[in-house]
Amino acid sequence: MSRPTALWVLAPGQAALREAATHASPDALTLRTRFSGISRGTESLVFQGRVPASEWTRMRCPHQEGEFPGPVKYGYSLVGQVESGPDQGRWAFALHPHQDWCRLLPDALHWLPEGLPPRRAVLAANMETAVNALWDAGVRIGDQVTVVGGGVIGLLVAYLSAQIAGTQVSLVDTNPARAALARHLGLTWMGADTEPQPGADVVFHASGTPEGLAFALASAGFEARVLELSWYGDRTVPLPLGAAFHAQRLAIVASQVGHVAPSRRARWGTGRRLALALALLRDPRLDRLLEPDWPFADAPRALTKVCEAPGALCQVLTYE
Repeated sequence: MSRPTALWVLAPGQAALREAATHASPDALTLRTRFSGISRGTESLVFQGRVPASEWTRMRCPHQEGEFPGPVKYGYSLVGQVESGPDQGRWAFALHPHQDWCRLLPDALHWLPEGLPPRRAVLAANMETAVNALWDAGVRIGDQVTVVGGGVIGLLVAYLSAQIAGTQVSLVDTNPARAALARHLGLTWMGADTEPQPGADVVFHASGTPEGLAFALASAGFEARVLELSWYGDRTVPLPLGAAFHAQRLAIVASQVGHVAPSRRARWGTGRRLALALALLRDPRLDRLLEPDWPFADAPRALTKVCEAPGALCQVLTYE
């Protein structure tokens, strides 16, 4: 069998399709890729060479080849079918870079639940991040929730928050195209010309901008928690801690998916959390978070396009 082909970042701003290694273990299963998803936030930083050297080890993804800033094979949202053995034909999700086929040990495969279309399953890693964020935040019945930033993570966080009984969820984003999507998901929309409305019980910030973070702090109620979901790579971000910040006794909490939230860590592992994320993706409304398909053969161009389009959601790559 020939070697698989993968999407590589060769150097900042340069991507290409190149051969990749395979797993040599006789216990490994061959997964033929059908879909993968480009996660704009993190993969843009990798593509642009903006992962700081201090984070190179922590930022490694499963099955990564190469090193930052490049050449590096990076990504974590792959969906395919097992090619042989007792599980032949079964659909699975893997935290794996963009690659036309791969050999993985069984514990690296996460089976798709009944009722989940394989294409939508590329959102699993993003949904897992959103689940962890809600655990970190401790959203309660009846809470007023504000989500600043309507990318994939912000939309999924807002979507999950709205499933909790009695919550009032507002989505804030500067892109007017997000208004219809917010309504589609049952959310209240707030555009760029909206002033912050203090009083939220929980605020999530996912815009990746200093202005969004300032808006999030200004939206928080007394002793509220502001969950920071944005990762800025090598950027320094000003933090407005004057005005009412201290009098309001606000708490800023970093939420990152690399560790299960402390409130669940004693009972939940990452495998159980990812299985939950897959199950939560069965709502067909979430297809609106997927951009039109690009063929894997054009993956370098697709990655460039996604990084240049601030309004892009999850870019789906399709495989022959």
